Amino acid sequence: MAELDSRYVKAENYVNRELSWLDFDYRILEEARDKSLPLFERLKFLSITASNLDEFFMVRVASLKDMVHAGYTKPDIAGMQPSEQLEAIGKKTHELVTLQYSTYNRSLLPMLRQNGLRIVTRHEELTEEEGRYVDRYFKENIFPVLTPMAVDSSRPFPLVHNKSLNIAAILKKKEGNEELDFAIVRVPGVLSRIVEFPSKEGQAVIFLEEIIERNIQSLFLNYDIITAHPFRIMRNADLTIDEEEAEDLLKEIQRQLKKRQWGEVIRLEIEEDVDKRVLKRLKKEFDIHSTDIYEIGGPLDLTFLMKMYGMEGFDHLKTPRYTPQPNPAFMNEDDIFTNIRKGDILLHHPYESFDPVVNFIKAAARDPEVLAIKQTLYRVSGHSPIIAALAEAADNGKQVSVLVELKARFDEENNINWAKMLEKAGCHVIYGLLGLKTHSKITLVVRREEDGIRRYVHLGTGNYNDSTAKLYTDCGLLTCHPQIGEDATAVFNMLSGYSEPLNWNQLSIAPLWLRKRFVRMIQRETAYARVGRPARIIAKVNSLCDREIIGSLYEASCAGVKIDLIVRGICCLKAGIPGLSENISVRSIVGNFLEHSRIFCFENDGAPEVYMGSADWMPRNLDRRVEILFPILDEELRKKTMHILKVQLEDNLKAHVLMPDGTYQKIDRRGKVSVGAQDTFCQEAVKTVKSIHDSYDPVNTRVFIPKENQI
Repeated sequence: MAELDSRYVKAENYVNRELSWLDFDYRILEEARDKSLPLFERLKFLSITASNLDEFFMVRVASLKDMVHAGYTKPDIAGMQPSEQLEAIGKKTHELVTLQYSTYNRSLLPMLRQNGLRIVTRHEELTEEEGRYVDRYFKENIFPVLTPMAVDSSRPFPLVHNKSLNIAAILKKKEGNEELDFAIVRVPGVLSRIVEFPSKEGQAVIFLEEIIERNIQSLFLNYDIITAHPFRIMRNADLTIDEEEAEDLLKEIQRQLKKRQWGEVIRLEIEEDVDKRVLKRLKKEFDIHSTDIYEIGGPLDLTFLMKMYGMEGFDHLKTPRYTPQPNPAFMNEDDIFTNIRKGDILLHHPYESFDPVVNFIKAAARDPEVLAIKQTLYRVSGHSPIIAALAEAADNGKQVSVLVELKARFDEENNINWAKMLEKAGCHVIYGLLGLKTHSKITLVVRREEDGIRRYVHLGTGNYNDSTAKLYTDCGLLTCHPQIGEDATAVFNMLSGYSEPLNWNQLSIAPLWLRKRFVRMIQRETAYARVGRPARIIAKVNSLCDREIIGSLYEASCAGVKIDLIVRGICCLKAGIPGLSENISVRSIVGNFLEHSRIFCFENDGAPEVYMGSADWMPRNLDRRVEILFPILDEELRKKTMHILKVQLEDNLKAHVLMPDGTYQKIDRRGKVSVGAQDTFCQEAVKTVKSIHDSYDPVNTRVFIPKENQI
């Protein structure tokens, strides 16, 4: 493969990935600040910014701090050392948090009040009657759960759990001793943080920590409360596992999970105007730098807004819930295998239901002709019907092999439980590969039929999670194409043993082959452009931060290749820079659903090739994970996929366009017809199903969804 020209890999031509991620959180915050959105949708977006920021600190900031502690000074692709990145992140994050709470206090709170929901931010605001109700609620529901923890010579500073909400108090004995004492009360996570109470002003709520603070005296009867303040910490939650030394990966991950509760404190949130004595004590105990302390002008941990979003009585302030539509290919009497044999089936979630994927596994589990089911699982739902179907298949005597990725971040514990359950049911469970995460989404069903063994395959861009499939945009392919079936068998043989195929028919697999495949296809477009032949690249990914991919895109741009990128989150590429990327456009779509599908289109001299896959254009996906790229071979399905990309490129409602100066801007819609890609896909899915039902002829046609295609 040709070496990239040095000008394409200069640090000045790249954006730091962490700062780019913060830009993404700013784009979500922009949705929370958009007054044209329903009020409760704005609450949801603000909650998402807070949840995102938590994970960012626990993983990305924690990793940078580890590098600094280890004396690691190698710069990133943008030329920034870890210490420089931390400094820039700190500045930008403090600004982000300030804007979060400005949005909450100055915009959302008043509007909630106007719309009949009063949020009591300080318990002193309660009327006498409301106060009596709240105090009684404390005595009956909260007091029995609390454990006050005094800190003195005989009682050391307690373990404060990661992300837990606590109240720090300074106390003084009522009699005698003039010394001040210190105590902590943990706000119990088992109780609802949002407490509704009767009010003459309509619906009203108060936070659990405010009720506890109001009644904290009852926890320390022999003391006077000098001051009390809520606080919250974030710990390093990045697991460090030496897989070479780990005799039993499952046990090692279980052991490491416990460490998340006492990893290094990397962030402290505390209410503003905190008593300096409280802050000094916490700063000392947590050994935390001033730049990592966030004094908050409002309730800590804005993720509570997602629970508030679920409150009843405010549906008029929310976007009407969309119901995923049935896929037209299954709206008939035939069973799922017959439908797949008719031709490849493209699935587009959540616009179309995830049911066919679940039913594919269910049908395979119950079909007497199915001999084996093989599947990779990265993240699944809490009560997964897919897990239940796999267990049923094993119980029915089928050979069931499941790769459960134990290293799926923050789903480790969930996946350990599923792995144990599947093993008990008789499934053969693989715990991922040494040194790699298995992030690919693939299911293989081997079925005995009249003309011999046939392999049915599902490939997807998203997880086998029926819950998130209603919230994330993803694509999938159901096929019985012989070459894809052969490749699928090779994938599972590689995962479960030591078999590595000499070549692949249709699939491309990371970490050994996928990077080269992507670079080769980009370079092919570059070569076509240089001789004046049709060349274009359209790619939709979640993140773009791989130096070789970006450098290759820069080279293609300079050769005249028109490149349209739809990048939801991190983008380390600079767009629209003369002499570097003037032919590259980048847009990020932030909408009601989380954009998650990965789609790639290469013009290929007028014979377009279209692919989907599980991998983003990131080093971790291309070099350290098992990922699958699969082609869309059917001409009609290629057109449908191109339509998805076309509509997203026309979006002027939710798209943010990356400008040459590095900022993201919404598109000026004045004088233009508004196009929202997600709304368009919802409308199209409903219209398609309606047209099928409208064309139903009760005499000559029977159009319905059979039981096996229903959940």
